[in-house]
Amino acid sequence: MVLLVLLALLVGIIVLSQLKPSHPAKVSPGASYALSVSNATSAPPTRTSVDSTAALSQGDPPQTMTSAPSCGGILHGPEGSFSSPNYPAPYPANIVCTWHIQGMQGTVIQLKVEALDIENSISCLYDRLEIYSEPDSASLSDGTARLCGQEAPATINTNSSWVQATFVSHGLTAASGFTARYRTVAPSEKCGGTLTSLEGVLFSPNHPQQYPNLQLCHWHISVPVGHVIDLQFHNFSLEPQKDCIFDFVEVFDSAGMGRGSVMGRFCGSEIPPVLTSSQHVMTVLFVADEGMVDDGFFATYRVHNATERTCSPSEFTCRNGECQSLELVCDGWRDCPDGSDEHNCSGIAYPSSAASICEPIKVEMCLDLSYNATSFPNIWLTIADQQGAAEVLQDYQVLEGLTCYPYLRALICSLFVPKCVPDGGILQLCRSVCLEAEHHCQRSLGLLGIPWPLNCNILPSSDDPLECFTP
Repeated sequence: MVLLVLLALLVGIIVLSQLKPSHPAKVSPGASYALSVSNATSAPPTRTSVDSTAALSQGDPPQTMTSAPSCGGILHGPEGSFSSPNYPAPYPANIVCTWHIQGMQGTVIQLKVEALDIENSISCLYDRLEIYSEPDSASLSDGTARLCGQEAPATINTNSSWVQATFVSHGLTAASGFTARYRTVAPSEKCGGTLTSLEGVLFSPNHPQQYPNLQLCHWHISVPVGHVIDLQFHNFSLEPQKDCIFDFVEVFDSAGMGRGSVMGRFCGSEIPPVLTSSQHVMTVLFVADEGMVDDGFFATYRVHNATERTCSPSEFTCRNGECQSLELVCDGWRDCPDGSDEHNCSGIAYPSSAASICEPIKVEMCLDLSYNATSFPNIWLTIADQQGAAEVLQDYQVLEGLTCYPYLRALICSLFVPKCVPDGGILQLCRSVCLEAEHHCQRSLGLLGIPWPLNCNILPSSDDPLECFTP
């Protein structure tokens, strides 16, 4: 478990570094869209057009934008469609088109982009289709989606009877644009939204009947601070697949959907375990593709005070109420989400093997450090030999491009391929190495909502080379 946690955290650093381009840049054709489900309530529109200031507020280069006479307008009725000018022929340059979709009071709008071919760019900064579901929104944080590229998203479910779609184009392009359709439905027929009660339910569209194709449902559970959330599935039947890449439910221990906060991804017919958040927020995502459908799921959640003790005498109670085995307390790894199992720990003995025999380091990632001999088995991480260590570490070669890679490499190698001393046994790593890696990498992990996983206090703080070493 410790090993998997460390692997997940370091992969998260890679993902984070890839999501921070130094400047907007055009990218090759493909799909690019950002999604977040709005929590807007039904309201009449107060805008009938989009001015150039609003259209350029997301980082566009200054250009003269005009409203195309053949696009935009107000759409009424239970269902309808709209498309970019000239579709499926290429759309014109330098235009802004705005559609206002108005449903009946008490209904919500589902929007399906059936075909998408818009010039692609990072974060859709140039040509794009923007979907808003809250009047007078000036930023996409209040909206639903920004779309570009060539891959249409799943059905967009809003919580509003009013939706605005804005299409923006810049320079000359040969792209054909988009076509979309919408329909108004009763709130019980859609999915997603914000849940703030101390208990509640969430279920797939049409449950207990089969859910429709092409669904993207996003629930944000937010309860008072100081409480945690228990999520329990009662019925569960989604298209089965080994890696759950077609239809699935994914649960996040945060308000967002970062990889580091994933509590589990589930599909098939096996009911997921009860999931408990580490804080007062939780996010649930349901995705269905265009293929096979099933009966879906029904789940309930309830809230309890984070300080309530529900653990047995043989367990440790984390500050958020989660239970951990007493054997995990002060073992060097933060098993509680808040790290409370490693508070006030120091002087922990590092496991060693006095009868071990030194052997030359053969793991490629750990060559050319300040030491060249190691000893196995690695008792601390339960790794039998260097081959086992190499298999674990081979994926870390991609970390070489990271700024903090030298610090991570020193720390990881010292833990997975420890230094062997001539009289047998392995030498402990100095605390300063762990603290230096924590200093350089903690901010990246913090951006993912993940605390630094290792308690550096278990390592000796000494300048004596016989007590510890620096790689």
